[in-house]
Amino acid sequence: MSELFPHYRASWETEAHRDLRKHAAEFLRKESTPNQDRWAAQHQVDREHWNKLGDAGLLGLDLPEQYGGAAGDFGFSAVVAEELALACDSASGWIVHSPIAAHYLARYGNEEQRQRWLPGVISGDLVLAIAMTEPGTGSDLQAVKTTALRDGDHYVINGSKTFISNGSHCDLVVVVAKTDPSQGAAGVSLIVAETDTPGFERGRVLEKVGQHGQDTRELFFADMRVPVTNLLGAQEGLGFYQLMEQLARERLIIASVCAGMAELAVLEAVRYTKQREAFGRELWKFQHNRFELAELKAEVLAIKTTVDHAVQVYIDGDNSPDIASMAKLVAADKGVAVVDRCVQFFGGYGYMMEYPIARMYAAARVNKIYGGTSEIMKEIISRAM
Repeated sequence: MSELFPHYRASWETEAHRDLRKHAAEFLRKESTPNQDRWAAQHQVDREHWNKLGDAGLLGLDLPEQYGGAAGDFGFSAVVAEELALACDSASGWIVHSPIAAHYLARYGNEEQRQRWLPGVISGDLVLAIAMTEPGTGSDLQAVKTTALRDGDHYVINGSKTFISNGSHCDLVVVVAKTDPSQGAAGVSLIVAETDTPGFERGRVLEKVGQHGQDTRELFFADMRVPVTNLLGAQEGLGFYQLMEQLARERLIIASVCAGMAELAVLEAVRYTKQREAFGRELWKFQHNRFELAELKAEVLAIKTTVDHAVQVYIDGDNSPDIASMAKLVAADKGVAVVDRCVQFFGGYGYMMEYPIARMYAAARVNKIYGGTSEIMKEIISRAM
């Protein structure tokens, strides 16, 4: 149940989703929220946290039961993404691992690959990352320079990646690489690499503006030999199309996080204004503050309804890139603005990292960048007009 909107129900939300929401909220407030400062200091979550997520049943929510998953719909992942934000958890790499990278294995892997990897992914024994972005390549995935050239029964991978979430803990990496550099988008393939393979190297932990507890790193591949049996898909050259098909999931998950973050920011602001006094009375009793918070609550509802509509469309089987892009554009842009306006109620304390609102402020800005920038979202939306 939403604390800010106690009577709100998404069209797709069933009793099973509500039960999961309660379970996820309790787990995250116990296992994630109290550890944010420590995880930020060490630039990564505890490795055992992944197994705790697995034991709690939060890593295979919409993956098949035969591998240990819960076989739920996409709404299960959307619920947990929102609850992560409401728990003020900006350290967990769950978003990359569970609703994003795992589905490349489930959707494009063959049965042998799924049996080999998915049980460990769902239990938390195997942590996933996906290596798309390169130092000179952002949203233009056709321009990747990392190569995976066939040599007998192996691909020899060379190249570098940056901004890779779960870079410290990952056991498996879905590598976006050119198997035929002469073919542009048609030469891109996805290959799963085990990180204990010679030639794989983790680079520095990146110093980000926010999300300090997330293990975001550079990755390097130097003559890394990966079996050709680790190719995702029936043949080479399908990677770009696989990425395009899955990006809607990624954007909807980010949008769900944005909705949760915006809601938490308003909740924190309401709590603060009702306990903080200025000029002899609570901040809440100033009409300007009440009106501003009322407007912010309405903005959050607009974000939530936009995201939930897009989630419903996706659950119904319509993988429209423009719908997912609209949800991410609205949720990211409006969500960042909501968090920024909420900081103002806290005055100087809103700029102190000991306050959750400051951590949200630092963490929120990247939502307009990763998963496709807001400008890319506008380009995708315009193509459908």
